[in-house]
Amino acid sequence: MAKTVEEIRPILAATRSQLFDKANVVATGIGYKVTDGRKTDEPAIICSVETKIPVNKLRARDRIATRIDGVPTDIIPTGPFSIFQDRKGQISNTQYRTGRFRPAPGGVSIGHIHITSGTLGCLVRKDDSLYILSNNHILANSNEATVGDPVLQPGPHDGGRQSEDEIAKLSDFVPIRFEEGDDSNGGCPIAGFFTTILNTLAALSGSKTRLRQYRIATENNKVDCAIAQPDMPDDVVADILEIGTINGITEGTLSMNIKKSGRTTGLTHGTIDQVDVTVRVNFGAGKTSVFEDQLMAGAMSQGGDSGSVILDTENNITGLLFAGSVTTTIINRIQHVFSELNVQLP
Repeated sequence: MAKTVEEIRPILAATRSQLFDKANVVATGIGYKVTDGRKTDEPAIICSVETKIPVNKLRARDRIATRIDGVPTDIIPTGPFSIFQDRKGQISNTQYRTGRFRPAPGGVSIGHIHITSGTLGCLVRKDDSLYILSNNHILANSNEATVGDPVLQPGPHDGGRQSEDEIAKLSDFVPIRFEEGDDSNGGCPIAGFFTTILNTLAALSGSKTRLRQYRIATENNKVDCAIAQPDMPDDVVADILEIGTINGITEGTLSMNIKKSGRTTGLTHGTIDQVDVTVRVNFGAGKTSVFEDQLMAGAMSQGGDSGSVILDTENNITGLLFAGSVTTTIINRIQHVFSELNVQLP
């Protein structure tokens, strides 16, 4: 008999670290197994890999069992995961969202003065004041900002200038714990030496598998989030572009239909394909970070959509978009976001 998601959770928790130690694995989660190109109704442990490598090309220790404690496994190629801050040169599919809005709704361009651009998520309330909610890497420059720094709408890459377009000041953010190490980030010299030797041997043998050196953070992240207080309350509005007002909060569950309104791809729809996701995310500049208890959806976002809030079909907020790959979208659970920032809906 197939196990339920609740029954699989402790099994995944007990085996996650071993799965992450296998070459090429960049995420684990719980989803429905796909057989012959079709999604079944059988929950499975899903391993995301950068590229799918034939079993006979993998070392025995890097092969993933077809079942773990009676739970089927599935392997999906996703490519690497990275934050969805706008990359310089990214062209918005909805150009008007990159313009200046007063009052500014959710779903439009915003950013710390020293980043490119991301998305204004929504308004939240803390201590009887209104704040703009988005990602740490959008409003707080991935921990590099200082409380009180200017936040621009539109974001700098979209033409925002402090003298004309400051809309808020950074108020608070949850620091992101980064992994340290690899040859660009000052890792352990001994580990680096052996990593180089083993990768050279792998290349000579024709294997495409490569090792990367990490010094693991002592605790994984659950959120990439920050808030900024508007300079003028009338400069923002609680609506989200093309969606309207938020009705409430709900928990993200497997197969839930969702939507978002983002700076780059506008209004898009998707489905939660995985829950209980642990994922390694590239923040650029040699920084990587592991996030746990995330939600994963399909390709409903691109660079610049970071900071968008995720809602169900009834306009209940369920998450905060922050990363993804060419085929996926990674989402913080909104319960973690609100708890760690100590905020609520207006």
